[in-house]
Order: sequence, then C-alpha cells, then structure tokens
Amino acid sequence: MSDRVRVGIIGVGWGSVVQVPAFRAVPEYEVVALCSRRPERVAEAGEQLGIADRSTDWRSFVTRDDLDLISVCTPVDLHVEQTVAALEAGKHVLCEKPVAVTEADARIMRDAAEASGRAHAVCFENRFNPMRLAIWDLVRDGFLGDPYYARIASTGDYWHPSRGLQSEWMYRVDEGGGYLMGMGSHDIDFLHCLFGATAAVCADVRTTVPRRTRPDGSVLEVDADDTSVLVLRMANGLLATVATSAVGLGSNRRELELLGGDGAISIGGSIMGGEQDTTVRAVHIDREGEFEVAASTRMPRSGAELPRRRAAGAIRSLALMLEDWLPAFEGEPAPGVPTLRDGWLVQAVVDAARRSAAGDGWVDLAADGP
Repeated sequence: MSDRVRVGIIGVGWGSVVQVPAFRAVPEYEVVALCSRRPERVAEAGEQLGIADRSTDWRSFVTRDDLDLISVCTPVDLHVEQTVAALEAGKHVLCEKPVAVTEADARIMRDAAEASGRAHAVCFENRFNPMRLAIWDLVRDGFLGDPYYARIASTGDYWHPSRGLQSEWMYRVDEGGGYLMGMGSHDIDFLHCLFGATAAVCADVRTTVPRRTRPDGSVLEVDADDTSVLVLRMANGLLATVATSAVGLGSNRRELELLGGDGAISIGGSIMGGEQDTTVRAVHIDREGEFEVAASTRMPRSGAELPRRRAAGAIRSLALMLEDWLPAFEGEPAPGVPTLRDGWLVQAVVDAARRSAAGDGWVDLAADGP
C-alpha cells in the first residue's frame, strides 16, 4: 500500500455528497476513482469533484491494483456481492448502512471480512456527531453508574403524504428500504456502542401509508416500514426502546434519554439540524440540579474547511470516524469504529423486530452466536 490509502468509491449519490469531502478532510486518504453503473451519473460526479478516473464496471473496479480501499455506496441489495468481491480481491472495505437487506447477508459479509484480514468498517458515523461523542465520553467514564433504561425516538415527515416521493427503492423491503433501516439502525448501533449487544427484541413494525401516488398518477405499493417501536433487552440487563417514524407532519426531531443509578443524560433536537439545535442535559447524584454538558468540539485534525451545506454534520462525523480508523490499515485496533460485525449485529435486531411484528413476540438473539 502507498503512503496514502487510495480509495475507489462505488456509487455517486451519498458517495459524492458526503464520502468524498469526508475522505478529503483526512490527508491520509486519497479518492482516486469513482464507479457507477450509470455513465451519465459518474461523468457528472467526476466533473463536479475533479475526479477523472471513472468506471461503470464494479467487478473490474474492485480488483484494480491501484486501489487499496473500496467504499460501497450502492443500493443496499448490492452490498453483499460487492463487499465480498472487494474483500476477496484483497481490498479494505467501507460499507454504507444499512449494511444488507437481511441478517443472513450481513452474516456473509461479516464472515468474509473477518476471514480476509482486511480493515472493514460501516458508516454508522452518527456515533461521531458532537452530541453523541459527548454522551459516549460520559457513559464510558461511568457517569450513569448502573445503567437502567435507554430511550431513543426519531420522527420526521419524509413519507408523510404531503411530501413528494423519495427514491422508490426506499419503499421496498426487498431492496433494503424502510425507516427502521434508514434511521432506526443508527440508534440501535449507538445503543450497542454504549452498552453492548441486544439479547432479545419485541417490536411492532408498520407501514402506515401503504400506497403513494406518483406524479404521473400511477400508484406505488409500499411494503417497507414508516413507523416502528422496538423494545430491547440488552445483554447487560438494560431495557431500551427505539421508536422511529417518517410520517410525522412537520416533524424533524430526535430525542435520547439514558437513566442509571448515579446519573441521567438526555438530548432533544433536530435530526438534520446543526449543533445549535441540540443540547445535552444531565443530572448526577454528586451535583445539585440539572446541568448542560458541552458538545464535543472535535474537528478533523487537518483543519480542512468542510462544505457548508445540509450534509455538513454527516461529513464532519464521517471524517472523524475515518481518522480513528487509520490504525486498522497497519493491523492495529481501531476502537470505536463500527465494523461489519457491528453492521451484522444491527441487522440481526432489525430482522428480529420484523419477525416479532409478524407474530413471533419476543425474539431471542442469543442463539445467533458471537
């Protein structure tokens, strides 16, 4: 491998908007090539980003000798094939979330990654946003004492009938759609980051609006979820709930509450807002009254100026994750960076939630193995 990690990105949607600027904020990486199955999309992205090396054939792309890292930013149903092919070609892999359509596919990806000896990570970059970094530090330092209960609730209006349609794959379960995957997966991962794995799940996962009208008047049948409520029994004994809805008229809010024997932590603010929209509040048995906790001020150490747009928060968070991932390319641990094992653990919870909602009640995850 050269002095810099040479990156090839498959998929030029989120890959162009968030991943390229995040990689460019960390000088140890160099984005050298883009790939998309649609020639016009990769040409447009390449022109905008100043990347001349472009491809429409992902199979040959992942085997190139001049690429060290393949970033998979394609539709979810392509992740397993592309990730495994890249790993088998000896590449390090970064995979967007949701990691796979099913737990079985996520398990295949996990096993291939761990057998390969290559560095692998999943884009659960929300672990690294300013508020969650602050919470992560508090929990790691024992602020809660014995943790009792966690609650995360996220609501948006993305699928409310008053809003236009998003990309149609998002409305299909078999293509990796739905907001349990889209928003809830970040929250499940953060709970795992703080408290360890989930032991059992009971859930209701619903498609509240099963039909949408396209601009041409035709009807889109929807089978992916827009609303879900999960009750989680964590392996460490914690009880947690994760509620997600994309049909809240005018909604754009995420709330988090953590309770423990020594302390409590809460946040509330906009899902897509900036730091000014969110405040971390806490109480502790050794302090009088509620107090505010400062958000993390960590920025990419390069000092690179990040784009000022709606995705700026995601770019910053991903850049910090990419910094922390660097030791993995030398075979060293990269604590806190979510791997394909973490992606599998989240997908196992998602699949269990769907089984529970279909009538299985409490679904025990212990039988799924380490």
